[in-house]
Amino acid sequence: MPKAFIAGCVGLALSPDERAFLRDADPWGLILFKRNVKDRAQLRALTQDFRDCVGRADAPVLIDQEGGRVQRMGPPEWLAYPPAGRIGALSTSESETAARLVGRLIAHDLSEVGITIDCAPVLDVADEDAHPFIGARAWSGDPGQVAALGRAFSEGLVAGGVAPVVKHMPGHGRARADSHHELPVVEASRQALERDFAPFRALKELPMAMTAHVVYRAIDPDRPATASRKVVEEIMRGAIGFQGLIMSDDLSMNALSGPFEARAAALFQAGLDIALHCNGNLDEARAVASASPPFAGASLQRAEDALAARRSPEPFDVEAARAELAALQARLGSV
Repeated sequence: MPKAFIAGCVGLALSPDERAFLRDADPWGLILFKRNVKDRAQLRALTQDFRDCVGRADAPVLIDQEGGRVQRMGPPEWLAYPPAGRIGALSTSESETAARLVGRLIAHDLSEVGITIDCAPVLDVADEDAHPFIGARAWSGDPGQVAALGRAFSEGLVAGGVAPVVKHMPGHGRARADSHHELPVVEASRQALERDFAPFRALKELPMAMTAHVVYRAIDPDRPATASRKVVEEIMRGAIGFQGLIMSDDLSMNALSGPFEARAAALFQAGLDIALHCNGNLDEARAVASASPPFAGASLQRAEDALAARRSPEPFDVEAARAELAALQARLGSV
C-alpha cells in the first residue's frame, strides 16, 4: 500500500538517489514544477520512470496548471492560457465557455505526457485588500461566479481524463500575506467567512481538495487550517461538507515551521488524508515519508475514489478548440 504523501523531484529526470527513495518510500504520487519540464518527450519519460519506480501504472502525477502566472507547462511547447480573473471578466455565458474550454485544453496537454491530476481550479474568492498571492488566480469576488467557473473548468479537465483538485480550502482570498513566505492570519468573523466557504460547498462532490496554510482566528487562533483538527472537522468536513481526499498545501512553504517530520505528523493529527512536499529536497522528503502512514481506512477509500473518478478522454477536436480559445482571447483583450 503506498504511503500517504506526494513527493517532488529536482530536475528533468530522476536521479539514482531519487529512484531509490521512490522505490523505498512508495509515495502515492509525484508533483511536477517548471524545473521538471522541457518538452513532451522528456515529460512522458519522467512520468513513466516514476511509475516504474513505484510499480503502479496508475500512480498519480500532479501539476499546478491553472493558466496565467501559475502554469508549469508553457510556451513555446504549450499554449499560454489566460488567468482566471481575465476569464471571469467576460460575460456570464462567455466566461463559462472559456473556463470549460481552457480546462479541456489543459487536460489534453497533461494527458499527452502522463499527468493525471491538475491542482486546479482555485476557488478562493477575490478580496480587493488581499495579498496578490491570489490576485488574478481568482475567478471573481462573487462566490457564485467563482463556483460556476470553477465547476466549468473542472468539467473541462474531467472530460479530458484529468482529475481536478480544488484549492485552497477553506479559502485563501482574505489573506494579507503570501503563505510561501509567512503565515497569514485572517481576522474575519465566522459569519463573514461563509462567503469564502461557499464555492467549496458548491463543489463539495469533487474528488480532491488542497488546504490553505492560513490561520482563521475566529475558528482556531493557534493553528493554520492545514494543521487544525477544528478547521478540518468543523469546517472542511462539517460546514463545507467535503468528503473527498484532502491534501495539504506544500509542507516546504514558510507559512509552516519546525522539523518536516513534525509538519507532516501535525497534518495527519488534524485529519488530513495526504501530505504534499514539493521541492525535491531528499532530506526533507525522507522526514515527511517517515511521518506519513500507508493509506488505510477512510483515507484509503478516498484515494481509491479519487483515482476512480478519472475517465478516458472524450473525443476532442484540438485545433478547433484552440481556434475557439484564440477568438475568446481576442475578447479578453477588450475587457
